[in-house]
Amino acid sequence: MARIALDAMGGDRAPAATVAGALLALADFGSKHMIQLVGREEVIRAELQRLLDAEFAGRAADAARMQIVNAPDVVEMTDKPTAVIRGKQKSSMVVGLRMQADGLSDAFVSAGSTGAQMAASIFIFKLHDGLTRPAIPTLFPTARIPIVVLDSGANVDCSADELVQFARLGCVYAEDVLGRKNPSVGLLSIGEEPEKGNAVVKEANLLLRSAGLNFQGNVEGRDLPMGASERGPVDVVVCDGFVGNVILKFYEAVAPMIVKLIGERGVARDVLAGAMETLDYATTGGAPLLGVRGVSIIAHGKSSATAIRNALNVAARTVETGMSAHIGQRLAQRAAARQ
Repeated sequence: MARIALDAMGGDRAPAATVAGALLALADFGSKHMIQLVGREEVIRAELQRLLDAEFAGRAADAARMQIVNAPDVVEMTDKPTAVIRGKQKSSMVVGLRMQADGLSDAFVSAGSTGAQMAASIFIFKLHDGLTRPAIPTLFPTARIPIVVLDSGANVDCSADELVQFARLGCVYAEDVLGRKNPSVGLLSIGEEPEKGNAVVKEANLLLRSAGLNFQGNVEGRDLPMGASERGPVDVVVCDGFVGNVILKFYEAVAPMIVKLIGERGVARDVLAGAMETLDYATTGGAPLLGVRGVSIIAHGKSSATAIRNALNVAARTVETGMSAHIGQRLAQRAAARQ
C-alpha cells in the first residue's frame, strides 16, 4: 500500500479542491493506497466534514483511509524558496516532504509554489548521483500519442550536459509511466540539421549522439503537435525550462481558442470541449520532479478537485513502478560503463 501525502493547503483552490480531490482519488485506489492530508488540522477536518455532509455523502469508508497530519504553517506563492526551507519547517509542504524522507510516506503531491517545492525536494531528498539539476516533465497531446517534454519550467538556463541528463530522465519516465520501449528522443531546435540552434543546443546534439540513447536528432516546434518528425515518431523532447514553459503555456491556451473559433461557426461547444480535453492540464493532474531521490509530484496552482485526483493517481503510478529507483539504477549503469 502506498502512502501518499497531499499538501492540503497548497494551490489557489485549497483546501476545498485538495480534500475533494483526495476523496475522488480514494475511490480510484480502492483498498490499494491511502492518503495523508497535511496542513492545518482544524481547517482540513472542517472541510472534510462539509464534503461528507454534501456531495460526498456516504463516502465515510473512503475517508477512513485518510490520515490528517497537522502542519500549522502555509507556503505562500510569494514566499522565496530559500525562505521556505529555512523559515517554514512546519509548513504543509516541508512536513509532507520530510514524512517521506523519514519513511512515514511514499509520495508527496502539492499544487503550491513550484519553486518552493523544487527547492525543498532537492534539499530534503537530494539528487541522484550524476545529476546537477532536476527536471519537470509534461505530457503534451499529439496527433499520435502523448509525448514527454522536459524541462517544462524548473530550469531556465541549462548547459548541454544538463540537457543530456534531462533526456535520460525523460526516457525512464516514458518507459515507466507511458510504457514506451526504447523511447525515441528529439532535441528541440530551430531546424533539424545538427548545426542549427544556439551554442548549447549544438553542443547537446553532439553529446546526445554518443549518449547511448535512441536519439533521432533535432526536432522543430511544428513536430510537437504531430508527435513525430520526418524521421519518425518521437517520445521524448528535450529543451531548457524557459522554452519548455513557453510552449506549455501556449499549448494550454490552444484548446479554449479553438473551441471559441469553431464554436462561433455553429459547432456544438460541448462536443469541441470533449475533443480538446487532452489539452487541459487537469487531465494529467501533475508531474513528478525527476531526478530527486523521492517522489515529489508538482500540480498546477489552479488545480481543481479533478486535477488533484489525477495528480494523486500519478503519484500512485510513480510509486508502483519504482521510477525514482529506476532512475538511480540507470544513472549508475551509465557511470559504470564510462569507467
